[in-house]
Amino acid sequence: MHLETILPTIGYIGIFAVIFAESGLFIGFFLPGDSLLFTAGFLASQGIFDIKLLSMLCFIAAVTGDSVGYAFGRHIGPRLFTREDSWLFHRKHLARAQHFYEKYGKKTIVIARFMPIVRTFAPIVAGIGNMHYRTFVTYNIIGGFLWGVGVTVTGFFLGKVIPDVDKYLIPIVIVIIIASILPSVIHLIKERNKPSEEY
Repeated sequence: MHLETILPTIGYIGIFAVIFAESGLFIGFFLPGDSLLFTAGFLASQGIFDIKLLSMLCFIAAVTGDSVGYAFGRHIGPRLFTREDSWLFHRKHLARAQHFYEKYGKKTIVIARFMPIVRTFAPIVAGIGNMHYRTFVTYNIIGGFLWGVGVTVTGFFLGKVIPDVDKYLIPIVIVIIIASILPSVIHLIKERNKPSEEY
């Protein structure tokens, strides 16, 4: 997926829609949030996007997406545990986010921003768990800023300070994808090894 070609085509609205969907709609778990934010920031350094407008939209999309996910979890979430798996929904993703939430508590809303799949289901689980809404909003804003603005501005900054950084864009995006997936992989390996450790 050549994001540097796709993003100028979908523009600000498309970027907003993707970040919004991945942040709180369970259909968005497969979307490339980290690499999209970084690439959008890089394109802003090349004058294709305005970094201030882009960062603001990514932040709003991340926060409102999580808020919708929270509301969804609070009102409809419990039914998801009895829902049949489909190509858009897998109960194991919801269970993984719930386990992560139980382990890290409120911090999950911030930490999960940097973990694919978990970040999509974390606000839904927070809603299911009836996290106090004011508490949720506080952590949601912090996480939305660190992720939505932080990753975007990082892409912008590197695009400005590294000569011909576009030549290294694909390797950098691959590293970002690996780095974002790695915590989930390590977590799954630990979980699979737990039964053998107990015996």
